[in-house]
Amino acid sequence: MSIEIVHVYRGNSIESIHRGDIVGVDRQGHVVLKYGDENKRTFWRSSAKPFQAIPMVEAGGIESFGFTTKELALMTSSHGGEEKHVMVLESILEKIGKNLTDLDCGEAKPIYGKAYKKLLMANRPYTAANNPCSGKHSCMLATGVLKEIDLKNYIDRNHPIQRLMLETISEVTELEPNDIDIAIDGCGVPVFGLPIYNMAKAYMKLSYTDAKDKRSQALGKIASAMVKEPYYVAGTSRLDTILMEETEGKILAKLGAESVYCVTIMNEGVGVAMKTEDGNNRALSQAIPDLLIKHGFITNTEYERIKERLNLLIKNHRQEVVGYMKTVF
Repeated sequence: MSIEIVHVYRGNSIESIHRGDIVGVDRQGHVVLKYGDENKRTFWRSSAKPFQAIPMVEAGGIESFGFTTKELALMTSSHGGEEKHVMVLESILEKIGKNLTDLDCGEAKPIYGKAYKKLLMANRPYTAANNPCSGKHSCMLATGVLKEIDLKNYIDRNHPIQRLMLETISEVTELEPNDIDIAIDGCGVPVFGLPIYNMAKAYMKLSYTDAKDKRSQALGKIASAMVKEPYYVAGTSRLDTILMEETEGKILAKLGAESVYCVTIMNEGVGVAMKTEDGNNRALSQAIPDLLIKHGFITNTEYERIKERLNLLIKNHRQEVVGYMKTVF
């Protein structure tokens, strides 16, 4: 059963309550922290993206196409649609011989408000390149090019690319494919429903590499790209980027839609997964840093730097502070 995670105050009174579930898993698969139900089932949404890059990496795509760490990081991202993100996306497409019309993620306005405003002021339309999932889709296209797979309708759940995605997710989460729920994500591809325990278990695997194991090596390359180029995993003023920047890669973090959040404690070999019951992302910026400091995964200095960069106060339209949030687990 979900528990109260964050209280939202207006003045000195609680106005709203966010409930959720959190679990942390070590390298032996043991639960090392738990709030609520570790077997809470939900859709992994974009927090699955680092693992959806595995087939491309294992097929030698980094070497074949000469992908940079920025490009690999963008493939795991829910990026803000900022100019630098679009430039890297276009570079990926050029390297694999594809263009924007080959992306079937749909057009979407940039997540980053200033990027969207800039497009409006220039009277320019937003495109599939601004879609936060365009990096993932470019990675799927790259996988198809590498494996010589016909990419027509590549987003269809029965397409070889999507069957490969399900197979890979099954392996990293240690679940049978039939134990994974399938629905359609915001960008048109299949999305995976599973317990948060198995999400945490997969994120734990990003924390170490085994030179003798091909899968571990692929995960190591993906994790390294994410923590080295955190801006390309999310973007300006985003929690993922802030956590990875301020801890200098000690924390790997990835948001999923509907307030799913996954973290790897790189030097501890721990994976953490969280789901806020109401799907509101607002609770994450309050809860995640507090969780990390409570369990000793970050220092006080790192915690203070992270909090300084997050907008955690409740303000009215006059920009007056009228409330705040408080973690209660």
